[in-house]
Amino acid sequence: MASSAVQNDSDDGMDEFMDKFKTQRYKNAFTENNWEEEFNKVPMFMKSAPENLDPQKYPELACLQAMIHDEDRPPEEQAKSLKDEGNAFFKEKNYQKAVLSYTAGLKKKCGDEDLNTVLLTNRAAAHFHMGNMRSALNDAAAAKKIKPDHLKALIRGAQCYIGLRNFAEAIQWCDTGLRAHPTDKKLQELRAAADTHKVQSLKSSADSGLQAVKGGCTALLSCVYDRGVKLLQSVKPRQQLGSDSEDEDEGSSAAMAQLSLDGLSSQEATGAQVFLDEQGSLRWPVLFLYPEHQQSDFISAFCENSCFTDHLLVMFGEELPPWDTDRKYHPQNLQLYFEDEEKETLYQVNPEMSLLKVLQHKRFFVKAGTPSFILLVNDSLFWKQFLTGKKIQGL
Repeated sequence: MASSAVQNDSDDGMDEFMDKFKTQRYKNAFTENNWEEEFNKVPMFMKSAPENLDPQKYPELACLQAMIHDEDRPPEEQAKSLKDEGNAFFKEKNYQKAVLSYTAGLKKKCGDEDLNTVLLTNRAAAHFHMGNMRSALNDAAAAKKIKPDHLKALIRGAQCYIGLRNFAEAIQWCDTGLRAHPTDKKLQELRAAADTHKVQSLKSSADSGLQAVKGGCTALLSCVYDRGVKLLQSVKPRQQLGSDSEDEDEGSSAAMAQLSLDGLSSQEATGAQVFLDEQGSLRWPVLFLYPEHQQSDFISAFCENSCFTDHLLVMFGEELPPWDTDRKYHPQNLQLYFEDEEKETLYQVNPEMSLLKVLQHKRFFVKAGTPSFILLVNDSLFWKQFLTGKKIQGL
């Protein structure tokens, strides 16, 4: 009987609670004015993740994040959760956060080779879409080392080598992949593309650049000049002209004529070219040089409005390059320079500056279509030796 009484009390109490909604309006209900904002606070209905997670404002999301990053769970579970988190960022095209999530997953050092391979290939894809070809290639190579026949790793590696204009290596990666996956259409397409590019590269001549200057290249050059960016290309000696003023005018015209597609296309191994994106911003191929280790890094599409810090945090963030055996190439330790060969001067660049701001400097000249920069570790022994006897100026 007592049990029945308790049950009746419970039922009566719930009925009384529910009856309130017939006469009273629920105080915390969504309104016509705020329902979209409130729905966007619920993880299931969020259109995008907030940049800064405030637990007070997003309690449900904060709870899910705590579950994902719960250190008490096995490393495999943590790595898988971080992989899923990275995939969500990737789908939103937030590639920088995707890289951080995949990197955090790899740092769990779980024993699941399949999962580690996926984390590497996914991070390679994120790097690839950011234009960080060298970092993407390093991840593809690491995945291939774990699983030599892994299809996505082989495809991504071939794509990176094509992006870096190293067509011979691209062909080699494709051939390796086709031995394991002879019917894969993507590898077949990449193999054909790499072979075509290689032939075209060998057959290219100076005349091809002069013809390509027509049309789209003229518009591209106009965009470059409108920004005050200076391209460096030698002009052939001219015959003596009648007067100084005529000589000056003729020299100017000759210099403009020489700045064809050859002035925009990289003559380094990369071969990438500046282009105008859909937002009207120029994206440049940029080369980073590390003289201490005789290494280099290449970003195929560095947006002119992005600052150097954005890329350095990705390149030297959670995981340092394998050649940095002393583990000292952290973003906060790095100093950035460009060289003025004519004046034999190094100009130190503030990493918070945008690429465009640096390119517009009166002593910066884009050589062979590719802006290049030197990276050194501040206060290191090599830094002191390298800068000894050189003139240094700040921007």
